[in-house]
Amino acid sequence: MDKFFGNLHAVLIAGLLLAIALMFGLNGQHFSDGITAGNAILRWLHTFFGILWIGLLYYFNFVQMPTMPKIPAELKPGVSKHIAPAALFWFRWAALVTVLLGLGIAFHNKYAVPALTFSDPNFKLIGAGMWLGLIMAFNVWFLIWPNQKKALGIVEADDATKAKAAKTAMIFSRTNTLLSIPLLYAMVNANNG
Repeated sequence: MDKFFGNLHAVLIAGLLLAIALMFGLNGQHFSDGITAGNAILRWLHTFFGILWIGLLYYFNFVQMPTMPKIPAELKPGVSKHIAPAALFWFRWAALVTVLLGLGIAFHNKYAVPALTFSDPNFKLIGAGMWLGLIMAFNVWFLIWPNQKKALGIVEADDATKAKAAKTAMIFSRTNTLLSIPLLYAMVNANNG
């Protein structure tokens, strides 16, 4: 068991196989055609990557940022040189994949335009969630990540630039934390009227 659970790829593959078994074993009667099955799989992937994205956002805001001032100076490079860059890799790509899958689902099901323009009352809540997700993804790619690269020393920057970049990254990370709360409400309740 140690060998299995010590291998992240094996755990992910086993989880994927179990999800497929549930999709087709217990839910197979609802997959009467490829379009329905494809839509269900896209929604599941959208949810998976959304959890990865928001989970890392919450890790940064609830764990890493509050804990960093308490870490002895000689141990901080372990976080800033190894943990944070790896977490930021998954964070930014999960954000992009979540948004692309969400937009793909919305366009495939023909509600993207009414939702994004708030032109149909049936899609206003999901539209609000979509806009919040787009704003958050923009923040990740164009404000948080470029500033984190400076703050963590991934790109060359002097100490004053690093400090300013760290503050900017923190502000937009906290902005995304704030926006994630109504985003989650909108996404969970969009189909409940």
